[in-house]
Amino acid sequence: MIGNLYPNIVGKSQKIRSLEKAEEIIRLKRGLYVVNPQVSDVPISTELIANHLYGPSYVSMLSALRYYGLIPEAVQEMQSLTVKHSRTFENRFGVFRYLNCPADYFSIGLTQQKTGDAYFVLASPEKALCDLIVHTSGLNFRYQKECLGFLEQDLRLDMEAFGGMNSGIFRQCAAVGKKTNTLNLIAKILENE
Repeated sequence: MIGNLYPNIVGKSQKIRSLEKAEEIIRLKRGLYVVNPQVSDVPISTELIANHLYGPSYVSMLSALRYYGLIPEAVQEMQSLTVKHSRTFENRFGVFRYLNCPADYFSIGLTQQKTGDAYFVLASPEKALCDLIVHTSGLNFRYQKECLGFLEQDLRLDMEAFGGMNSGIFRQCAAVGKKTNTLNLIAKILENE
């Protein structure tokens, strides 16, 4: 087929190099490309890229909290969780960091979001917060006051939205993950509101 469309091109890899050099396609990683949005006139979703770069995975932690508008700060890298080994990729669209989690923890609290005509997998707000706590060293809260201080002052989380979160997801994550006491404390705070 390539011979019919491009008679002067001998093989696939030569055509890929030619398209990449002409900036018609953009390399995400070896063997994975997207059409340049200036060529296709279709915007690129970094969340969708994150799902495809390394999978199975879902966007989470600060990236998901920012996506939902729950934290005010910009996020410098796309953070995801995976059942595979932890990895980091860097390409034209940014830094994509993947952290490992157990398979029984992985599937809790996931949701699909639509971007254009495609869907990507994203942690629910509750799961994103669980993931952030589990994967941040030194976050082991024993008291409500220190936990709320972290959420309000350090993370600058939208506390009104926090009050509406589902405590059940924190309980599910605590049952199969790490930092059980901290996650159960957050669930207790939510249940007492």
